[in-house]
Amino acid sequence: MRAIILAAGRGLRLQQPEDQQLPKCLLRFGGCTLLERHLEQLQGAGIDEVVLALGFRHELVEAELDRLAWRPRPRIVLNEHFELGSMLTVHTAADAMTRGGSVLLMDADVLYDERIMTSLVADPADVNRLLIDRDFEPGEEPVKLCVRDGVPVEFRKRIDPNLHYDTIGESVGFFRFDEAGAHRLAALVAGYVQHDGSKLPHEEAVRDLLLEKTRPFDIADITGAPWIEIDFAADVTRAAQDVLPQLLLTRRVCT
Repeated sequence: MRAIILAAGRGLRLQQPEDQQLPKCLLRFGGCTLLERHLEQLQGAGIDEVVLALGFRHELVEAELDRLAWRPRPRIVLNEHFELGSMLTVHTAADAMTRGGSVLLMDADVLYDERIMTSLVADPADVNRLLIDRDFEPGEEPVKLCVRDGVPVEFRKRIDPNLHYDTIGESVGFFRFDEAGAHRLAALVAGYVQHDGSKLPHEEAVRDLLLEKTRPFDIADITGAPWIEIDFAADVTRAAQDVLPQLLLTRRVCT
């Protein structure tokens, strides 16, 4: 199993001072960057093959890898047009998506409890998996996962009010695909890029894969495990004050 971490964006909504703008994966919590926390979580889950999809100020991320002296060193792919969005970033990692075996596709801007990683990588070996948190704040910002009879029926920020479902929650932004699912997702992403869809979020291609219903997905409920996606300045404060103290991580002191 390999992990692809999407870390190319500029993070404009954080409103960092222009001379201090960092890739969000370099934000520090408890002395550790989000990148270091991702690598530790993945290593703890037995996943050493990591691909970083970078763009904005990628040299800073590479410098952090140098500082960490992480081994094995993650492979880097660059989206030189990172400002276009995450669909194109996933496309730049197409080789990693289709090289064989299972794939984890993960947003880099998430601070999360180890139980979330455990749920993502748990057996069986060949599975397509989504994570759902039923305890979420309503609104247009969360990407919502709607499930009926155990089957995903919608996956978007805006949900048709007439849609029938028995469970709704927020997607954590981490996905697991078996080999066939990863190949199909890469093909869907390529189709968007070829037809002027590069600026769309990559979740649109994931949604297409779900609604094709040609491959089963299981839903891992991580409700109760603390996590936060960091998009706005208020999220940084909440991550430090509310989420970080709840984390169950037991690991070495941050370097």
